[in-house]
Amino acid sequence: MAIHFSLLSSKDIPQIVPLMEVFNEHKFSAEVLQKRFEAMFQQHYECVGVFEEDRLIGVTGLWYQTRHYSGKSCEVDHVYIDEKHRSGGIGKQLFAFIETHVKAKGCEAIELNTYVQNAASHKFYFNLGFKILGFHFLKEI
Repeated sequence: MAIHFSLLSSKDIPQIVPLMEVFNEHKFSAEVLQKRFEAMFQQHYECVGVFEEDRLIGVTGLWYQTRHYSGKSCEVDHVYIDEKHRSGGIGKQLFAFIETHVKAKGCEAIELNTYVQNAASHKFYFNLGFKILGFHFLKEI
């Protein structure tokens, strides 16, 4: 299985949306996700695609900002790899790609959020050297 990583663009949104529908457990329609990704690509956002040959099997977002506590940083968002491709080392390869990519852009840190109930992801991120810094709060308005 030949896995490779590539930056996606707004023209790739039709490929991204079906994966994000699964990631979000179909809480949002394809139309809502399409509009949100169109907006995201016009902000400080990049999207990395995970490919097996020519087939998109995973995506993750990268948000860029400068923070007082970490300097120029990248926040990794919505990490998703198709279920049948998990636990084979692709996630570790993806994060190596991300680290190399964001270092080249001058980032000093990588941040991310993960759901409290997702214990498997916690172990994965700890093994990559991430530490818990705080809690992420959300209030829908």
